[in-house]
Amino acid sequence: MVRPGEARANHRTRKNVNSILDHKILSHFPNVAFNVVAIAASAGGIKAISEVLSALPKDFPAAITIVQHMHPYSRSYMAEILSTRTALRVKQAESGELLRPGTVYIAAPNKHLMVKPNGTLFLSDAAKVNFVRPSANVLFQSVAISYKARAIAIVLTGKDTDGVLGVLAIKKHGGIAISQDENSCKCFDMPKAAIATGKVDLVLPLEAIATTLVSLVSTEKPASQDRVVPCGCA
Repeated sequence: MVRPGEARANHRTRKNVNSILDHKILSHFPNVAFNVVAIAASAGGIKAISEVLSALPKDFPAAITIVQHMHPYSRSYMAEILSTRTALRVKQAESGELLRPGTVYIAAPNKHLMVKPNGTLFLSDAAKVNFVRPSANVLFQSVAISYKARAIAIVLTGKDTDGVLGVLAIKKHGGIAISQDENSCKCFDMPKAAIATGKVDLVLPLEAIATTLVSLVSTEKPASQDRVVPCGCA
């Protein structure tokens, strides 16, 4: 038999744990406005991503997740290539890995990249979305659900419309959406589709994206914003 006092204590414990999980903000991130930047690109993406990452400082206080459409059955050298072009740590994403600030995580070929509510990465073999895997929509949607108003999504050069549903999810949960402008794109399809939703906050030339990110991310979150320590997330 559970005594009334024990029942109340158990209820408080469950409530505290649920509160922690609901906030989904991890204590190892600095107290800045945004914890995660999710980037998506296709045609012309390597060059565009390189330009953005090369202009970010080594102490950039957010994690960066990237979906680049690529051949599904070939080994990806994207992490190695980008590592030579940025001061940030760059690696291919692994399931179960905890997001860390100042680190860039690249989606593996033929795997959806997702961020779980406890801040860990998950590589999924789920069906292709709009004929692609990894999908920008899948990444953006997972980041939106997990980090809400502390998430930024960026749609760079690329063909087709991947990222549209993800941008809508980012905005629904209070995050920021950015698209590359037409003049600096090799292929404007993906940014154009994102902009057509009417939900994109900023349309920027490629060279302005990094400085904008630094300005947005480095803004300290107001004290009124809840910040919690996770329970066993690490």
